[in-house]
Amino acid sequence: MYKITFQFEQKGLDPITLENIEADQSILEVALKNDIELHHNCGGVCACSTCHLYVEKGESFLEELSDKEEDFIDRAVNPRINSRLGCQCMLNEGTGEITVTLPDQTQFLGE
Repeated sequence: MYKITFQFEQKGLDPITLENIEADQSILEVALKNDIELHHNCGGVCACSTCHLYVEKGESFLEELSDKEEDFIDRAVNPRINSRLGCQCMLNEGTGEITVTLPDQTQFLGE
């Protein structure tokens, strides 16, 4: 089971910490199941970059970055070394703590 903290770049949003999160699901799935807004224009199939996020802690608990995911991260707004796509961040078996930061998604509203 995992403890996952979602932080937000968007002003006025406080961090949300979820506990007892089971493995074998993506960070995107966890967010959506818990009413945390994370854009996902392609439906979570690694065909866009709208579920882009930053993994601040716990990268070792997630499936490794694939070449396909890396290609889409390059198209994301403000990619960083710790950028990932929420749809591709599958929780491995085990337990641990993960912290992610969601970019300010209001910048995408005009797209």
